[in-house]
Amino acid sequence: MAEQEKQQQQHPSMISKKAMSSLANTRGSQGETVHEIFTKINNAKDKPKKMEVLKRYDTPYIRQILKAGFDPKIKFVLPVGTPPYIANEAPVGTEHGLLRNEARKLYLFIEGGDNTISSTKKETLFIQMLEGLHKTEAEVLIHVKDKTLNKTYKGLTEQLVKETFDWNDDFMRNTK
Repeated sequence: MAEQEKQQQQHPSMISKKAMSSLANTRGSQGETVHEIFTKINNAKDKPKKMEVLKRYDTPYIRQILKAGFDPKIKFVLPVGTPPYIANEAPVGTEHGLLRNEARKLYLFIEGGDNTISSTKKETLFIQMLEGLHKTEAEVLIHVKDKTLNKTYKGLTEQLVKETFDWNDDFMRNTK
């Protein structure tokens, strides 16, 4: 009996088996990437399910990315298409940044966002941002810039976004 108790006791700084198994079933504190969220919307079978997924992941950075990707008044001052960048091949969750954290810098690449930076410097900063992101998130950012999200993620449309977030044609909340 005493031997059994001794085996069950563990060092106080060690993680318990229960906690270890719980951690094994999570992705840590980072959560899902924007690409993974948009893929879930793509894979949802019908519009109500797509709206449900979008509402579940409703965060300021998702709204910001979707507004930048669909609002026709937001114009990127970067060339259309994929810039010459080196895709980051590191596995998700390792040596790269996250689009959710970089979204706050999108104003640098939008018309009227920061007129003190030259267009060459903006293109360089954009390429650096892409190279710092996982390749799937970099692709999302390129689609946002080119306003082609709905071509990659089927069902992720301007209309779906407006209905889900109760936005009007100016991508602002409807006032009732």
